[in-house]
Amino acid sequence: MSVTLVDTHCHLDLPAFDADREAVLERARQAGVVAFVLIGYSPASWDRALALAERTPGLVVALGVHPNEADAFDSAVEHRLRQLLRHPLVRAVGEIGLDYHWKTVDPAIQQRVFRRQLELAQEYDLPIVLHQREAHDDLLTILNAYQRSFRGVMHCFTGDRELACRFLELGLHLGIGGVVTYRNAEPLRHAVQDMPLELMLLETDAPYLAPSPHRGKRNEPAFLPFVLATIAHLRSVSEAEIAVQTTRNALQLFRLSAIGAGGSIGSGSIETSVGEPDE
Repeated sequence: MSVTLVDTHCHLDLPAFDADREAVLERARQAGVVAFVLIGYSPASWDRALALAERTPGLVVALGVHPNEADAFDSAVEHRLRQLLRHPLVRAVGEIGLDYHWKTVDPAIQQRVFRRQLELAQEYDLPIVLHQREAHDDLLTILNAYQRSFRGVMHCFTGDRELACRFLELGLHLGIGGVVTYRNAEPLRHAVQDMPLELMLLETDAPYLAPSPHRGKRNEPAFLPFVLATIAHLRSVSEAEIAVQTTRNALQLFRLSAIGAGGSIGSGSIETSVGEPDE
């Protein structure tokens, strides 16, 4: 049996992949991962991410200003971001949000920049890719203040059932990655057991947060099946069931059409059979 997977959050443009990027992509495709959402998280990374997507079948891009880069957001940066959000391979605004862990940018600045990028996502009718660390209450307060709901994903969700419900009530997807494979992540593992499958996405965050048994090493999209297998085990269902639904979710959220030969993707209608396992 083979499955078709989408890595909905990765950083393949980073220097960590400069030595073997093509081999990384080939290993991913051999593992069934044929589409990728590449995250351009800072102005310095936007052109690099787009250039990689333009020359690589199967890649689309999310662009935004990460909260730890929020002090770089000014009128010139917003103008450039507006230009790039019109690019046909840009399918989301992100990753954006709040991060109070590193204390590199004042929370008030982070919140202002976050709100502005939420407004851009609404203006350009794009989903959002959210980042939060030790800031979920403020992030949820800001999201709840908008009358119009957002399409998007809470990237790298590692919370418990209660926090999952708070994001799910907003209609957001939850991005599940390598942390779910860690034995000390029991609150997340319990949350994954009963969260609605139609609002789940798979991701690696490569090169970060490699799953067991590769924990502590460079992560890459070829490791996504370890996440898939863990979720299937926790929910006592087949890997094919998880793969089919999470791939369908990714295609719909990021407005991708069916994944064709060689990992080519488009922006047409969704084919609901995408991701069905081989007989």
